[in-house]
Amino acid sequence: MKKIISLAFFTLVLGVATMMGQAKKPTIMVVPSDAWCNAEGYVQEYDELGTKKTVADYQSALQNSMELKLVIAKINELMADRGFPLKDLEATMNSIARMQAEEALITSKTSGAEIAETPLDRVRRVAKADIIIEIGWAISHQGPKATLTYIMRGMDSYSNKQIAGSTGASQPSFSAEPVVLLEEAVLSRIDDFNARLQEHFDDLFTNGREVALNIRVFDNGSGIDLESEYDGYELIEIIDEWMELNTVQGRFTKLESSETRATYEQVRIPLFKESGAAMDTEGWARQLRSKLRKEPYLIPVKVVPNGLGSCTLIIGEK
Repeated sequence: MKKIISLAFFTLVLGVATMMGQAKKPTIMVVPSDAWCNAEGYVQEYDELGTKKTVADYQSALQNSMELKLVIAKINELMADRGFPLKDLEATMNSIARMQAEEALITSKTSGAEIAETPLDRVRRVAKADIIIEIGWAISHQGPKATLTYIMRGMDSYSNKQIAGSTGASQPSFSAEPVVLLEEAVLSRIDDFNARLQEHFDDLFTNGREVALNIRVFDNGSGIDLESEYDGYELIEIIDEWMELNTVQGRFTKLESSETRATYEQVRIPLFKESGAAMDTEGWARQLRSKLRKEPYLIPVKVVPNGLGSCTLIIGEK
Protein backbone atom coordinates (compact mmCIF):
# COMPACT_ATOMS: atom_id res chain seq x y z
CA MET A 1 0.00 0.00 0.00
CA LYS A 2 2.81 2.37 0.86
CA LYS A 3 4.43 1.64 -2.50
CA ILE A 4 1.20 2.53 -4.30
CA ILE A 5 0.89 5.82 -2.37
CA SER A 6 4.55 6.65 -3.01
CA LEU A 7 4.15 5.91 -6.71
CA ALA A 8 1.02 8.09 -6.90
CA PHE A 9 2.78 10.92 -5.07
CA PHE A 10 5.81 10.65 -7.38
CA THR A 11 3.54 10.71 -10.44
CA LEU A 12 1.74 13.80 -9.11
CA VAL A 13 5.00 15.65 -8.44
CA LEU A 14 6.33 14.70 -11.86
CA GLY A 15 3.12 15.91 -13.51
CA VAL A 16 3.23 19.26 -11.71
CA ALA A 17 6.91 19.70 -12.58
CA THR A 18 6.16 18.90 -16.22
CA MET A 19 3.31 21.41 -16.32
CA MET A 20 5.51 24.07 -14.77
CA GLY A 21 8.27 23.33 -17.26
CA GLN A 22 5.77 23.68 -20.11
CA ALA A 23 4.23 26.91 -18.81
CA LYS A 24 3.76 29.38 -21.65
CA LYS A 25 6.26 32.22 -21.59
CA PRO A 26 5.68 35.76 -22.88
CA THR A 27 7.05 36.80 -26.26
CA ILE A 28 9.63 39.56 -25.90
CA MET A 29 11.40 42.09 -28.09
CA VAL A 30 14.56 43.95 -27.08
CA VAL A 31 14.90 47.63 -28.07
CA PRO A 32 17.40 50.37 -27.16
CA SER A 33 16.16 52.78 -24.50
CA ASP A 34 15.14 56.33 -25.35
CA ALA A 35 17.99 57.64 -23.19
CA TRP A 36 20.59 55.63 -25.13
CA CYS A 37 19.11 56.71 -28.49
CA ASN A 38 19.11 60.36 -27.40
CA ALA A 39 22.70 60.16 -26.16
CA GLU A 40 23.84 58.58 -29.44
CA GLY A 41 21.78 60.91 -31.64
CA TYR A 42 19.42 58.25 -33.00
CA VAL A 43 16.14 60.19 -32.87
CA GLN A 44 13.50 61.33 -35.32
CA GLU A 45 10.73 63.90 -35.30
CA TYR A 46 7.12 63.29 -36.27
CA ASP A 47 4.00 65.40 -36.33
CA GLU A 48 1.22 64.56 -33.85
CA LEU A 49 -1.83 66.73 -34.51
CA GLY A 50 0.36 69.72 -35.34
CA THR A 51 2.83 69.19 -32.48
CA LYS A 52 6.40 68.08 -33.15
CA LYS A 53 7.38 64.99 -31.17
CA THR A 54 10.80 63.37 -30.84
CA VAL A 55 11.16 59.60 -30.57
CA ALA A 56 13.89 57.00 -30.83
CA ASP A 57 14.92 56.15 -34.40
CA TYR A 58 15.46 52.39 -34.25
CA GLN A 59 16.05 52.07 -37.99
CA SER A 60 18.94 54.53 -37.97
CA ALA A 61 20.40 53.00 -34.79
CA LEU A 62 20.38 49.50 -36.28
CA GLN A 63 21.92 50.70 -39.52
CA ASN A 64 24.75 52.62 -37.86
CA SER A 65 25.55 50.98 -34.53
CA MET A 66 27.14 47.54 -34.58
CA GLU A 67 27.45 47.87 -30.80
CA LEU A 68 23.65 48.02 -30.52
CA LYS A 69 23.17 44.97 -32.72
CA LEU A 70 25.65 43.00 -30.63
CA VAL A 71 24.01 44.06 -27.36
CA ILE A 72 20.52 43.10 -28.62
CA ALA A 73 21.89 39.78 -29.87
CA LYS A 74 23.40 39.06 -26.44
CA ILE A 75 20.20 39.88 -24.53
CA ASN A 76 18.24 37.77 -27.04
CA GLU A 77 20.67 34.91 -26.45
CA LEU A 78 20.32 35.14 -22.66
CA MET A 79 16.51 35.20 -22.91
CA ALA A 80 16.35 32.38 -25.46
CA ASP A 81 18.52 30.22 -23.18
CA ARG A 82 15.77 30.64 -20.56
CA GLY A 83 12.98 29.65 -22.94
CA PHE A 84 11.53 33.05 -23.87
CA PRO A 85 10.20 33.35 -27.45
CA LEU A 86 11.70 36.34 -29.25
CA LYS A 87 10.66 38.94 -31.80
CA ASP A 88 13.57 40.54 -33.62
CA LEU A 89 13.66 44.34 -33.75
CA GLU A 90 15.54 44.50 -37.06
CA ALA A 91 13.09 42.12 -38.76
CA THR A 92 10.20 44.18 -37.39
CA MET A 93 11.68 47.40 -38.75
CA ASN A 94 12.08 45.78 -42.17
CA SER A 95 8.42 44.72 -42.11
CA ILE A 96 7.36 48.25 -41.20
CA ALA A 97 9.38 49.68 -44.08
CA ARG A 98 7.54 47.39 -46.48
CA MET A 99 4.15 48.29 -45.04
CA GLN A 100 4.66 52.03 -44.73
CA ALA A 101 3.91 52.93 -48.34
CA GLU A 102 0.65 50.98 -48.27
CA GLU A 103 -0.53 52.29 -44.91
CA ALA A 104 0.16 55.88 -45.94
CA LEU A 105 -2.72 55.47 -48.38
CA ILE A 106 -5.21 54.19 -45.78
CA THR A 107 -7.61 57.04 -45.00
CA SER A 108 -11.23 57.35 -43.99
CA LYS A 109 -13.58 57.14 -46.96
CA THR A 110 -15.59 60.04 -45.58
CA SER A 111 -13.65 62.34 -43.27
CA GLY A 112 -10.13 61.64 -44.56
CA ALA A 113 -8.84 60.78 -41.08
CA GLU A 114 -5.44 59.08 -41.12
CA ILE A 115 -4.31 56.23 -38.90
CA ALA A 116 -3.03 57.90 -35.71
CA GLU A 117 0.09 56.12 -34.45
CA THR A 118 3.45 57.13 -33.10
CA PRO A 119 6.49 55.36 -34.60
CA LEU A 120 6.89 53.34 -31.37
CA ASP A 121 3.20 52.38 -31.45
CA ARG A 122 3.74 51.07 -34.95
CA VAL A 123 6.69 48.93 -33.84
CA ARG A 124 4.63 47.42 -31.04
CA ARG A 125 1.62 46.75 -33.25
CA VAL A 126 3.65 45.04 -35.96
CA ALA A 127 5.82 42.97 -33.61
CA LYS A 128 2.94 42.02 -31.28
CA ALA A 129 5.40 41.04 -28.56
CA ASP A 130 3.89 40.64 -25.10
CA ILE A 131 6.76 42.48 -23.42
CA ILE A 132 9.26 45.08 -24.62
CA ILE A 133 12.67 45.03 -22.95
CA GLU A 134 14.39 48.42 -23.07
CA ILE A 135 18.14 48.33 -22.60
CA GLY A 136 20.46 51.28 -22.12
CA TRP A 137 24.13 51.31 -21.16
CA ALA A 138 27.19 53.49 -20.81
CA ILE A 139 30.89 52.63 -20.52
CA SER A 140 33.24 54.58 -18.28
CA HIS A 141 37.04 54.29 -18.14
CA GLN A 142 39.49 54.46 -15.29
CA GLY A 143 42.94 54.17 -16.74
CA PRO A 144 43.14 51.02 -18.86
CA LYS A 145 40.06 49.47 -17.26
CA ALA A 146 36.45 49.86 -18.42
CA THR A 147 33.18 49.51 -16.50
CA LEU A 148 29.73 49.11 -18.08
CA THR A 149 26.64 50.41 -16.28
CA TYR A 150 23.25 49.32 -17.60
CA ILE A 151 19.53 49.93 -17.07
CA MET A 152 17.00 47.35 -18.28
CA ARG A 153 13.22 47.72 -18.10
CA GLY A 154 10.46 45.26 -18.96
CA MET A 155 7.39 47.07 -20.36
CA ASP A 156 3.96 45.62 -21.05
CA SER A 157 3.48 46.22 -24.78
CA TYR A 158 -0.26 46.81 -24.44
CA SER A 159 -0.49 49.07 -21.38
CA ASN A 160 3.06 50.52 -21.61
CA LYS A 161 3.45 49.97 -17.86
CA GLN A 162 6.78 48.92 -16.38
CA ILE A 163 6.60 45.41 -14.93
CA ALA A 164 10.26 44.69 -14.21
CA GLY A 165 13.51 46.58 -13.82
CA SER A 166 17.18 45.82 -13.39
CA THR A 167 20.27 48.00 -12.99
CA GLY A 168 23.87 47.12 -12.37
CA ALA A 169 27.50 47.45 -13.38
CA SER A 170 30.28 45.16 -14.46
CA GLN A 171 33.54 44.82 -12.59
CA PRO A 172 36.36 47.01 -13.94
CA SER A 173 37.90 45.07 -16.81
CA PHE A 174 40.73 45.41 -19.31
CA SER A 175 38.21 44.32 -21.96
CA ALA A 176 36.36 47.23 -23.55
CA GLU A 177 33.95 44.97 -25.47
CA PRO A 178 30.43 46.11 -24.46
CA VAL A 179 28.93 42.64 -24.99
CA VAL A 180 31.46 41.01 -22.64
CA LEU A 181 30.93 43.68 -19.99
CA LEU A 182 27.13 43.57 -20.40
CA GLU A 183 26.92 39.82 -19.97
CA GLU A 184 28.96 40.05 -16.78
CA ALA A 185 26.77 42.85 -15.41
CA VAL A 186 23.44 41.27 -16.33
CA LEU A 187 23.96 37.58 -15.54
CA SER A 188 23.64 37.77 -11.77
CA ARG A 189 20.34 39.67 -12.00
CA ILE A 190 18.58 38.31 -15.07
CA ASP A 191 16.78 35.40 -13.41
CA ASP A 192 15.05 37.69 -10.91
CA PHE A 193 14.19 40.03 -13.78
CA ASN A 194 12.72 37.15 -15.79
CA ALA A 195 10.73 35.92 -12.80
CA ARG A 196 8.96 39.28 -12.68
CA LEU A 197 8.20 39.07 -16.41
CA GLN A 198 6.73 35.61 -15.95
CA GLU A 199 4.71 36.69 -12.91
CA HIS A 200 3.16 39.48 -14.96
CA PHE A 201 2.37 37.15 -17.85
CA ASP A 202 0.75 34.65 -15.49
CA ASP A 203 -1.46 37.49 -14.23
CA LEU A 204 -2.54 38.15 -17.83
CA PHE A 205 -3.75 34.55 -18.09
CA THR A 206 -5.95 35.06 -15.03
CA ASN A 207 -7.08 38.67 -15.41
CA GLY A 208 -6.63 39.44 -19.13
CA ARG A 209 -4.59 42.03 -21.02
CA GLU A 210 -5.01 45.68 -20.10
CA VAL A 211 -6.03 47.83 -23.09
CA ALA A 212 -7.95 51.03 -23.87
CA LEU A 213 -10.96 51.72 -26.08
CA ASN A 214 -12.12 55.10 -27.38
CA ILE A 215 -15.56 55.67 -28.90
CA ARG A 216 -16.00 58.69 -31.14
CA VAL A 217 -18.98 59.87 -33.19
CA PHE A 218 -18.43 61.25 -36.69
CA ASP A 219 -21.04 63.85 -37.64
CA ASN A 220 -22.06 62.65 -41.08
CA GLY A 221 -25.62 63.98 -40.88
CA SER A 222 -27.14 60.61 -39.93
CA GLY A 223 -28.30 61.85 -36.53
CA ILE A 224 -26.72 58.83 -34.79
CA ASP A 225 -24.86 59.47 -31.54
CA LEU A 226 -24.27 57.64 -28.26
CA GLU A 227 -27.65 58.78 -26.92
CA SER A 228 -29.60 57.34 -29.87
CA GLU A 229 -32.13 54.75 -28.64
CA TYR A 230 -32.64 51.17 -29.77
CA ASP A 231 -35.44 49.13 -28.14
CA GLY A 232 -35.56 51.62 -25.28
CA TYR A 233 -31.80 51.61 -24.58
CA GLU A 234 -29.30 54.32 -25.45
CA LEU A 235 -26.41 53.24 -27.67
CA ILE A 236 -23.90 53.91 -24.88
CA GLU A 237 -25.85 51.55 -22.59
CA ILE A 238 -25.71 48.86 -25.27
CA ILE A 239 -21.95 49.34 -25.58
CA ASP A 240 -21.52 49.23 -21.79
CA GLU A 241 -23.41 45.93 -21.64
CA TRP A 242 -21.26 44.48 -24.43
CA MET A 243 -18.16 45.56 -22.52
CA GLU A 244 -19.34 43.78 -19.38
CA LEU A 245 -19.93 40.56 -21.32
CA ASN A 246 -16.72 40.66 -23.35
CA THR A 247 -14.11 41.62 -20.79
CA VAL A 248 -12.48 39.33 -18.23
CA GLN A 249 -14.70 39.36 -15.14
CA GLY A 250 -16.38 42.48 -16.56
CA ARG A 251 -13.36 44.59 -15.64
CA PHE A 252 -12.99 48.05 -17.20
CA THR A 253 -13.03 51.71 -16.17
CA LYS A 254 -15.22 54.22 -17.97
CA LEU A 255 -13.47 57.59 -17.78
CA GLU A 256 -15.88 59.80 -19.69
CA SER A 257 -19.11 59.65 -21.64
CA SER A 258 -21.12 62.13 -23.67
CA GLU A 259 -23.32 61.99 -26.73
CA THR A 260 -20.28 62.13 -29.01
CA ARG A 261 -17.50 60.31 -27.13
CA ALA A 262 -16.69 57.70 -24.51
CA THR A 263 -13.34 56.54 -23.15
CA TYR A 264 -12.64 53.20 -21.48
CA GLU A 265 -9.34 52.37 -19.76
CA GLN A 266 -7.99 49.45 -17.71
CA VAL A 267 -10.05 47.25 -20.01
CA ARG A 268 -9.14 43.60 -19.47
CA ILE A 269 -9.56 41.54 -22.63
CA PRO A 270 -9.01 37.77 -22.93
CA LEU A 271 -5.49 36.65 -23.77
CA PHE A 272 -6.80 34.23 -26.39
CA LYS A 273 -9.81 33.83 -28.67
CA GLU A 274 -12.08 30.79 -28.42
CA SER A 275 -10.10 29.30 -31.32
CA GLY A 276 -6.92 29.46 -29.23
CA ALA A 277 -5.35 32.22 -31.36
CA ALA A 278 -3.92 35.25 -29.55
CA MET A 279 -6.34 38.13 -29.00
CA ASP A 280 -5.19 41.69 -29.68
CA THR A 281 -6.97 44.99 -29.12
CA GLU A 282 -7.95 45.52 -32.74
CA GLY A 283 -9.39 42.02 -33.11
CA TRP A 284 -11.35 42.42 -29.89
CA ALA A 285 -12.71 45.84 -30.95
CA ARG A 286 -13.82 44.41 -34.30
CA GLN A 287 -16.21 42.14 -32.42
CA LEU A 288 -18.01 45.23 -31.11
CA ARG A 289 -18.01 46.71 -34.59
CA SER A 290 -19.64 43.53 -35.93
CA LYS A 291 -22.41 43.79 -33.34
CA LEU A 292 -23.18 47.42 -34.17
CA ARG A 293 -23.26 46.76 -37.91
CA LYS A 294 -26.00 44.14 -37.54
CA GLU A 295 -29.73 44.42 -36.90
CA PRO A 296 -31.29 46.29 -35.23
CA TYR A 297 -28.50 48.91 -35.23
CA LEU A 298 -27.09 48.89 -38.79
CA ILE A 299 -24.54 51.50 -37.75
CA PRO A 300 -21.45 52.14 -39.90
CA VAL A 301 -18.38 51.80 -37.68
CA LYS A 302 -14.66 52.17 -38.41
CA VAL A 303 -11.94 50.60 -36.23
CA VAL A 304 -8.72 52.62 -36.01
CA PRO A 305 -5.77 51.04 -34.12
CA ASN A 306 -3.72 53.41 -31.96
CA GLY A 307 -0.81 51.06 -31.48
CA LEU A 308 -1.05 47.60 -29.93
CA GLY A 309 -2.95 48.42 -26.74
CA SER A 310 -5.54 50.97 -27.86
CA CYS A 311 -8.26 51.27 -30.49
CA THR A 312 -10.75 53.90 -31.53
CA LEU A 313 -14.22 53.04 -32.84
CA ILE A 314 -15.62 55.82 -34.99
CA ILE A 315 -19.41 55.70 -35.09
CA GLY A 316 -20.78 56.85 -38.45
CA GLU A 317 -17.74 55.91 -40.59
CA LYS A 318 -16.87 52.89 -42.71
